[in-house]
Amino acid sequence: MFKISVVKNNIIISSVWLVSYLLLLAVSASPAFSSEGPSSAQYGVVLNLSGKQRMLTQKMSKEIMLIALNVEADKNLSNLQKTSGLFDKTLKGLRTGSDELKLPPTTSKRILRQLDKIDSIWVAFYPVVQDVLKNKAVSKENIAFLADNNIPLLKNMNKAVGMYEKDAKKGGLKAAPGLAATINLAGKQRMLTQKMSKEFLFIAYGHDVENNKLSLLETHTLFERTLKGLLDGDDVLGLPGTKSAVIRDQLGVVDGLWKNFKPIVAFASDPKTAAIPKDKIIELANTNLPLLKNMNKAVGMYEKEAAK
Repeated sequence: MFKISVVKNNIIISSVWLVSYLLLLAVSASPAFSSEGPSSAQYGVVLNLSGKQRMLTQKMSKEIMLIALNVEADKNLSNLQKTSGLFDKTLKGLRTGSDELKLPPTTSKRILRQLDKIDSIWVAFYPVVQDVLKNKAVSKENIAFLADNNIPLLKNMNKAVGMYEKDAKKGGLKAAPGLAATINLAGKQRMLTQKMSKEFLFIAYGHDVENNKLSLLETHTLFERTLKGLLDGDDVLGLPGTKSAVIRDQLGVVDGLWKNFKPIVAFASDPKTAAIPKDKIIELANTNLPLLKNMNKAVGMYEKEAAK
């Protein structure tokens, strides 16, 4: 074994002391979450962005179906490229941290194992997305793969969000566990706007119509119930209700958009509806994003509450 010493002002510092000193510096310079767990603000970001991943699984699926139905194909190809790229970047950021996304790295072994499961689905899903982007078209094989795999990707991402929520309740947000649930379910609302849209488009395309009608009915019913729970509370959903006047106003904007959007998806989920005309498809394509964006704005407000 070699022994190196540093001599300065007649003081000999052993290599052992020097290494210990450098390690101490490294630890003291590292962010607080590496030793103490994420702060409230960091948990707010983690819950927001991991929750947003759920939405992106459904937004990608919706965009592929709009391309398949030849609705603003060029625009949706561009959107699909951005959506899939963001999902990929955020998935990596959740694991190793991201200064750009303000994400701390995940250190929990059980959450890392769950991210492994998501990676195993994504490694097959992403090439199909890239195939659509390359060919600027959607094949029947693409749609069959999408129908079989978008929900497993969503469910496993949702499971990871639940794990982050539990850690948040025990960690930086332990003083306000209701806020962790609120950020989770408000974030889930974003996903439901896109899941509804995807299910509507599967019905319009004629793929597995009866099952998608049932799923669409469940999805828009859950969206409506959660929106009411975010405003005024829901014990079953674990929502305490929202007191902030600013956030309530924003949820009021979402509610106004929902009142216009609900009849569109309700039309498609109605067992009596045999076919969906093109004008209804275009109406959905034009109205789902304002609903998503305003729900996303509300989630950002809840995230700021976590940072206080």
